[in-house]
Amino acid sequence: TMADVDVANYPFTTIDANRGVTHVRTECPCLDRDERCGNERCRAGKRYVPVELLDVAGLVPGAHEGKGLGNQFLDELTNADVVVNVVDASGATNAEGEPVEPGSRDPLDDVDFIEEEMDLWLTGIVDRNWEGVERKSRSPEFDIEAALTDMLTGFGASEHDVAAVLRGLEYPGDPKAWTDDDREALARAVRRRTKPIVVVANKVDAAPEGAVDRIREGTDKPVVPATADGERALRRAAEAGVVDYDPGDESFEVVGDVSESQRAGLDAIADAMASHGGTGVQAALNAAVYDRLDRITVYPVQDAGKWTDGTGNVLPDAHLLPAGSTPPDLAYAVHTDIGEGYLHAVDARSSRRIGESHELSEGDVIKIVSTAGP
Repeated sequence: TMADVDVANYPFTTIDANRGVTHVRTECPCLDRDERCGNERCRAGKRYVPVELLDVAGLVPGAHEGKGLGNQFLDELTNADVVVNVVDASGATNAEGEPVEPGSRDPLDDVDFIEEEMDLWLTGIVDRNWEGVERKSRSPEFDIEAALTDMLTGFGASEHDVAAVLRGLEYPGDPKAWTDDDREALARAVRRRTKPIVVVANKVDAAPEGAVDRIREGTDKPVVPATADGERALRRAAEAGVVDYDPGDESFEVVGDVSESQRAGLDAIADAMASHGGTGVQAALNAAVYDRLDRITVYPVQDAGKWTDGTGNVLPDAHLLPAGSTPPDLAYAVHTDIGEGYLHAVDARSSRRIGESHELSEGDVIKIVSTAGP
């Protein structure tokens, strides 16, 4: 929202993808202690955990065929874990990214065609590489799961992903018998599993009444109403000391002097936030990471009593792990050497040792004991 990038209402303002770091927000474990942790990413118990964000320019119909730099933009998505599809809920932007009369564009068209372009793009990749799968099938040791995993690794599909997808499909055992429809069904299923989508209904403050409900009724994906302009304005006002606001707050307080026009603008933002529980920007990021990717936040420490690292910093690090992760998973996330030398772990809240198969939970504070540790 605050990144210094080109912004304009014409197609391909952004030719290259913009990479940056944003944050998801969760409650910091320091709320359970007498004092706040003092970490630079903790604001009065609101913990902001960094995640990498890739801002890809808007796609146009036919992108999977290379239209409008489509292949370049789609290729940027191969390393994405989740896709945040921002649509204009006010209906004032057409399929080519050009401004049009508000209400003249159906936002659901943007929800549908982005997904369709991604699916057809991956279908093309599968089709182009299918001959290699057929060649491998001549071997007596042929394993279709392994062959498809090799083909789809670049798209972010693991062997586990491919196996799960194949369990849900009916397909011929011989790759040479697969039809175009079989390969397309595979591509769509892999995309759904490896690139889940969150829809952001942006410009909700300018959208007609009922627009967000209509988008929700027309898709099976989570839809988050948002006003990116409102978020940007609040962050700038907070930096200037005009308002008291942290990203993700449901409201804000005016603490500085403002002009009548500024007051009117802030009142409009406040009305939108009251209707939707905030600006929606932080909610969209949280929905992508915590809901769609099913991540939890875990905090490794060296001192289980003080919740500090070796130099006395309280709750210095936060790791986003898949739900169901165990202490050894956290150890490897901290460092490969820590994982390989893993001995045991201690739950810092209870000061009790926990087993290797113990499932970690959101907000856990864990001490890892390893032969590679200090």
